[in-house]
Amino acid sequence: MKMSAGVEWALHSCTVLSTSSEPVPVNKLAELHGVSRTYLAKHMQAMSRAGIIHAVEGRDGGYQLSRPSTDVTVYDIVRAIDGPEAAFRCTEIRQQGPLPTTGEACKVPCGIAKVMAAAERAWRDSLRSVTIADLSATVDADLPGTWDTVRQWLSGAAV
Repeated sequence: MKMSAGVEWALHSCTVLSTSSEPVPVNKLAELHGVSRTYLAKHMQAMSRAGIIHAVEGRDGGYQLSRPSTDVTVYDIVRAIDGPEAAFRCTEIRQQGPLPTTGEACKVPCGIAKVMAAAERAWRDSLRSVTIADLSATVDADLPGTWDTVRQWLSGAAV
C-alpha cells in the first residue's frame, strides 16, 4: 500500500498544531517543513472538511485542531487525506478466463479476499490506536526541547 506524501505532511502539521496555543498559518507550517504551501493548503482544507482542524480568520489567523489531540487518530488523518477506499479491491477474476468459477461459488469471498480484508482491518485498527497526542509525545521523548524550539520559531522569536 502506498499513501500520498500529503499524509506525512498532514500528520506533521497536526502534531505542530497540537503543541501550539495559537492558530498557525499554513505558510508557517509549509516553511517549517520545507514543503509546498499550495499542496499543504489543499491537505489542510481536506482535514478541515473532515472536522480535524478549523481555520481561524484574521490577522493572527491560521489553523487549529478542532478537538483535543487525544481525540484525533492517525487513521482520521489518513482517511481525510487519502480517502476511505480500501487498499485492496477484489475484481472477482476467478469468474474470468477459460475456467471461470460460477457466480454462486463467488458469493463467498475467496481466501485472497479474506486475507486482504483482514490485513486492511488490522492496518486501520493500528492507525486508530495512535493519536496526535501520542505522536507529539514521541517527539518530546525522542528529541527533548523540540516543541519549545518550534513554538519559539512559530512566534517569530530568535531560535
